[in-house]
Parts: sequence; C-alpha cells; structure tokens
Amino acid sequence: MSVSTVSDTRFGHPKGLFYLFFAELWERFSFYGMKALLILYMTKQLLFSDDMSIGIFAAYMSLVYVTPVLGGIIADHYIGYRKAIFLGGILMALGHFFLTIELPVFFYGSLALIIVGNGFFKPNISTFVGALYKEEDKRRDAGFTIFYMGINIGGAVAPLLCAWFAEVYGWHYGFMLAGLGMLLGLFYFYRGTNKNVFQDKGKVPNQKVYDEKFLGFNKGQLVWFGAFLAVPVFALIIRFNQYEHYIVWIATIAITIMMIYIYRSVGTIARKRLLVTAYFTILMSLFWAIFEQAGSSLTLFADRNINLVGLNAAQTNSINSGFIILLAIPFSWLWTILIKKNKNPNSAIKAGLGLFLLGVGFIVFAMSANSVDSVAKTPMWYLFVGYFILTVGELCISPIGLSKMTELSPKKYLAFIMGVFFSASFYGHFFAGKIAKLTTVSDEENMFASGIFGQITEAVTGLTSSFSGPNQIAFEQLYQYVSVYAVFGVLTAVIGIIVMIISPFIKKLMSGVH
Repeated sequence: MSVSTVSDTRFGHPKGLFYLFFAELWERFSFYGMKALLILYMTKQLLFSDDMSIGIFAAYMSLVYVTPVLGGIIADHYIGYRKAIFLGGILMALGHFFLTIELPVFFYGSLALIIVGNGFFKPNISTFVGALYKEEDKRRDAGFTIFYMGINIGGAVAPLLCAWFAEVYGWHYGFMLAGLGMLLGLFYFYRGTNKNVFQDKGKVPNQKVYDEKFLGFNKGQLVWFGAFLAVPVFALIIRFNQYEHYIVWIATIAITIMMIYIYRSVGTIARKRLLVTAYFTILMSLFWAIFEQAGSSLTLFADRNINLVGLNAAQTNSINSGFIILLAIPFSWLWTILIKKNKNPNSAIKAGLGLFLLGVGFIVFAMSANSVDSVAKTPMWYLFVGYFILTVGELCISPIGLSKMTELSPKKYLAFIMGVFFSASFYGHFFAGKIAKLTTVSDEENMFASGIFGQITEAVTGLTSSFSGPNQIAFEQLYQYVSVYAVFGVLTAVIGIIVMIISPFIKKLMSGVH
C-alpha cells in the first residue's frame, strides 16, 4: 500500500512519521538531559578533578558519534531498523538507570551502555524516516524538518526538567527522569509498530540471513550478544581516556586510505568534489571542537562564574536548542527568499560565515569579564547573546554541510562519505576535550597569559593574569575560562574570514554544486 494514501496520512505526512517524531523526541530528552548533568555530577558529586571530568566527558561524547556507523551497517545487513531501534533504546534506558548506582563499575558501564545503544538507535530512526517516503516524494524535506524539530524540542526541554529534578530531589532522580524519557520513547515506537503505521518498513532485510546459525545462535541473537559484550570495551576506553588518541589515529589512517582509494577510482569532476567533502569535514571538525565547549567547560563556567538568574548551570544547556527551535523555520524561509532573488550565498561562504559567527559567540562569552563583579561573577545576558550568535552560526554551517555531502559525494560511495562527514563530530568532541582542559587551573603557566595571546585576552576581556586581592581563586578560574574563549574565539573568527575569502576557489572545485 502506498504511503501517500489519505487513510495512511496525518497532516499530509505518513502516520509513522509522528510516532518516530515522539520516539526521537523522548530519546533526545533522555540523551540531552543526562548530558546536561554529567559534567556537574562528576565535579560536584563524584568529586573528580576538572581534568579527569573533562577527559571522561570528551571520550563519552566522541564515542557516541562512532558507534552509529557500525549500528547503521548492522541494521542494513542483519536486523533491520525496528529491531535496531528497540535494542538501542533498551541499552540506553539501562544506561540511564544504572547511573543512579554510585559505584565506578556502574558509572563507566552506564556511559558505555548509552554509547552502544545510541549506535543502534540514532542512525536507524533517522533512516527510518526516509524509508517512509518514496524517493521522488516532495514531502520528504518537510518530513525531516518536522522530525528535526522533535530532536530540538527534546534537547531544549530535557536540561530544564532533568536539572530541576537533580537540584530539588538529587542527582539520581535527574538521571532516572532521563531514563523514563527513553522508556517513553520506546513506548511510542512500540505503539506505532502494533498499530502497523510503518507497514512493511524497517523489518529484517533478509530473514534467511538473520536466521543463519553460528555457534548455535542465529545472527540476530549474536547481534544482541555482541552489543552487550561491547559495553565493557567502551567502559574501559572511557576509564582510560588518556589513550583515546590511539583510536583517533587508527580512524584517521583508515579514513585516509579509503578516501585515497575512492579518489583514484573516480573521474576528474568527482575527484574535485571529493576534495571539497574532505574540506567541509575538516571545517565541521573545527566547528564542533569549539562549539562543544557547551556541556563541558561552558557548563562549568556558568556554574562558577556567571550570575545565573532563573536557571541553574545544567539548565543553560537548553539555550542552544531553544534558539534552534525559534530560528530553524525563519532560516529556511530566508534561504528560500534569497534563492528566489538569486542572492543565496554558496555553501563555501555559508561555512565561513558559520565559523566566523561561532568565533564571535565565544568572544562575547569572553567579553563578559569586562562586567565582572567583586566575587568573579559575570552578567547572565552575555551567555544568552553568545549562544544566540553561535546558534546562528550553527544554522549556517551544519545543515548546509549535511545537504552538500549528498550532492558532492560519488553515488557509489555516498554512505561512506556521509559516515566520514559524521566523523567530524567524533574529531570535534575529541579536540573539544583538549581545549576544555586548557580552562582548568593548574600550577603550569597559562599559555594565553603572555605574548600575542595575552594581548588578545586583555583586549577582549579587560583582564590580566596579574590580578591579586580578595576572591583570588575565583578570579583565577574566571581568567582561565575567558582567556581560552577569547583566543579561540578570535582564531575561529579569523579562520571563518579566510574560508569566505577562498570560497570562489572552493566553488570551482564543487563543479556546479551550489
């Protein structure tokens, strides 16, 4: 039966879209609710050092973006979207609930459960949305826009509610609420399956392959065993995150070898476009490395050095998603209007603009030090303005980059190139951890306190490292945060300008793709 028949639609879209919408909304609620609490839980409850907490957070967030590549392949070849989503949801729910048990084995195991579960859930529910529409269906883009709104509603509401529960009732209740959100998402998905709103979509791709026996078990069962066996492996990687750079090197070598192979196997135009996909991936890695201070160092900065009113530090994680909800549709209209007027900037310019605005956003965070009070607290409005600017930057670069990958990639290797582009989040979170560690106070000399970096810091923040007086420790911590934000903000803005300057050259390599 066609998905376009009236009886199978709601508001002009397949009924299954709205079940996936709510399933994803609640899954993102659980993910972002837990993410908002994690860094503060480690530093304030588990009493981990800033350095250790940031290392764990960065390893966790980077690995979350590695497993979806494997989860997508396994679903495509063996278990299908439905079973992958159920498996992923169960693993993530267990992870959130186990965080309520304050023992090291449960802490690291919980993070690993969420990493593996996200690998099965995240890529396959997104692909499932596309499967509801035929290739030529013009409703597809609108359907993904509706789905994307669900992601950001969950991302905006979760930090507010989970952080409130954690503050009023205790950390474990905040994690428990995140786990209940995941279960609610699974309930919506299960209900949609029972009502047959997905029809024949998302089932096991080849039942014969699924039922093949190996060591007395069919391949579908082995996927479940393999998923649970992977948990202790990821738990160990998180615990010993100081060695994660080996994984980064292995991934980089593997990706480079494959990209060289593809480059040699395609024609001249495809080669030029392939270079652009690598270029955009590098830009996105840089973007996420700076942007993802949110959740780690920016959350700690808000907790320690911002005069918060009406929100606690964990709840500030909802600001970005809130702005996306407000701005996503206006931006979609803006690009449409500019296209009609033939004034729509090409993708290379938009990427540069995104980086420039990201840098300006962090410069605003650093500028807050100009209005610091006697206890090293800065006004909250700087946080909102900075987040607003970098969210505009995100809307310029992130969805545009994703869209261009589908046009620039050789069709034969589209899935792999998309995986490479998503690896930008893996690299970004890895380096975000390195940058966040620079914000920790230590006995070593602050590299941003002297020379050209020191001059940038003083010009942006109005502070120098020679402050002395009451609340010295608080001011030292403030200086550590704003010096890093000022320098990386300026460097990122300059890179954004350079990217816009060289955009005509990149546009030529794109060979007709706008």
